[in-house]
Amino acid sequence: MKRVGFLTSGGDCQGLNAAMRGVALALYGRFPNLEIYGIQKGYQGLIHGNYKKMTKADFDPILNEGGTILGTSRTPFKLIHVPEADGTDKVKAMKANYEKWKLDCLVILGGNGTHKTANLLSREGLNVVTLPKTIDNDIWGTDLTFGFQSAIEVATRSLDELKTTAASHDRIFLVELMGHKTGWLTLYSGIAGGADVILIPEIPYDVSVVAKALKRKREQGRNYFILAVAEGAMSKAEAAMTKRERKQWMRENGSLAPVYRIEPELKEKLEAEVRVTVPGHVQRGGAPCPYDRMLASRLGAAAAALIADGRFGYMVSVKGEEIVPVPLEEVAGKLKKVDPSSSVVEEARGLGICFGDQ
Repeated sequence: MKRVGFLTSGGDCQGLNAAMRGVALALYGRFPNLEIYGIQKGYQGLIHGNYKKMTKADFDPILNEGGTILGTSRTPFKLIHVPEADGTDKVKAMKANYEKWKLDCLVILGGNGTHKTANLLSREGLNVVTLPKTIDNDIWGTDLTFGFQSAIEVATRSLDELKTTAASHDRIFLVELMGHKTGWLTLYSGIAGGADVILIPEIPYDVSVVAKALKRKREQGRNYFILAVAEGAMSKAEAAMTKRERKQWMRENGSLAPVYRIEPELKEKLEAEVRVTVPGHVQRGGAPCPYDRMLASRLGAAAAALIADGRFGYMVSVKGEEIVPVPLEEVAGKLKKVDPSSSVVEEARGLGICFGDQ
């Protein structure tokens, strides 16, 4: 009898169900007497012992279903050693339930915080295999994460659909896209959506530089502009502050998102109508695109192969065209950021896109 636990943690995204289906179908093909324990609501389910036994029929129809059929929650790694409200020791409880259910392996699907906890459980002696999930594409050790391509399509569609109203009213649209610490989603969708300006956390901006770039385009005949702004974009002044200074500055000036701080400045400098649009969680909702269904399925099958071979403590990752295992200890605690000098940024500049820095 083979017993495997499935767990999805952190923010949901497109492709989670497709990835679980990939692992399950590949495991059922290898182990006739397989039992899968669907652990509910992320690490909270593992802590408090909430699960449901699943069958192959549970996985067959979910390839194109968004969200996660197991539910999810956030259990911050920085609080992992802080007892629950009822005094429960989180790590001890997770280990105890793993042993109680007699699991042979724990399959964990999640992003950066999830992988920190997964690596901790692996070091504590649990057999763990993980899959890289996030619309931010910021997990170290993999070229791509599932959910990223689907989010690009949603974000790009948002930019596309604003162009007609922007052109009709001679307006400037500031579009806030997800990406608190990294700008992969804003960068890729900004290029795909023909944005005039892309502002991301890795390249601090100056509103005066942005205004000058838009004035030049206006002189060339443009009457509307689209700015793709990551939620974590920072001005050059903010970027020069220490973390403590930035927190103090935010307290004194209000914790407005970058789009709302930029709006009045652009309005004043350009004497134009400026509007803010926030697609928000639409970017992580709905069905996965075909590419993400394929990628999630491949990652799932590769995870099942690791389990069958008894190779634990790995994340399955994308390297070029191949799916390869990467040790969890190399992944946990690292963030994959956009390199400001990368070819994709330089190519975007060549297209006339302004990043607010020069």
